[in-house]
Amino acid sequence: MNLLAFGWEPELRGLLTVVIAVVILMGSIYLIMLTNMGSRLAFLVVLAGLAGWMMLMGLTWWIYGIGLRGPDPSWEPVAGATVLQDTDALRSGGALEVLPQIPDDANSIESSELVADQFSEEGWITLDPASPAFGQAQTTAGELLEGQGAFAAGEYEVTQIFDIGGDRYPRIKAGQIPGLTNDSLDFFAFWHEPHFVVAEAAPYVEVREEPGRAPVTPQIDEERQRQYVYMVRDLGARRQPAVVLTLGGGAIFLALCYLLHRRERHLQENLSNSKAVAAA
Repeated sequence: MNLLAFGWEPELRGLLTVVIAVVILMGSIYLIMLTNMGSRLAFLVVLAGLAGWMMLMGLTWWIYGIGLRGPDPSWEPVAGATVLQDTDALRSGGALEVLPQIPDDANSIESSELVADQFSEEGWITLDPASPAFGQAQTTAGELLEGQGAFAAGEYEVTQIFDIGGDRYPRIKAGQIPGLTNDSLDFFAFWHEPHFVVAEAAPYVEVREEPGRAPVTPQIDEERQRQYVYMVRDLGARRQPAVVLTLGGGAIFLALCYLLHRRERHLQENLSNSKAVAAA
């Protein structure tokens, strides 16, 4: 009856359910093995089987990136240079090496085009607005802009996103191996170059809302300065828990197999010695 007292606490009830299920599952197998092998040998065999199963399950999760997963890749703000409020901050923040020559009478659209040309000259790629990469960076850029108070929701639009870096190495390219026709093989490309994006945010023209009238379609303000969000890619650790489970389970499994092998070898030696003594 004391166990029913935890029914009002979902966390304790869930933990208790898992503990009971594990004890019943493993305990029932151990009970069956115990009747045939004895308590010590049955414990080693059951524990070795559990460790081997954990190793295989972790290996499957490791290969396919499923099951027990760590944090997924995401965009993170560049420390100290997240929201760049003017074009001069693009160079001081490290996004651009050289600032474009922007005339004093240029509006925000002309200034944006000159900045985009400079990004292109320095090797940045402009992402397609229909691509998934654009949507992911756009979402994170909006969270950073609103979180730091640069804009409120609905006061801006992410117009362009510039992308650079993120290549994997080492790669085996076509021509390095006879008969290789693919562009590259990256099975062993475990290292990555830093991956950066810069999102351009254009403010909307401030419109007074009138009760009873349909909302006005937002228009980009050509006079107000556009702002930029500088982000770096965090590759995450999606397969890290699976790797730990595979290596840990494999180490325990091999250690238990060695103990079982040593026990069997000692048993055979003792039996052979006892037969020799009985024969003498």
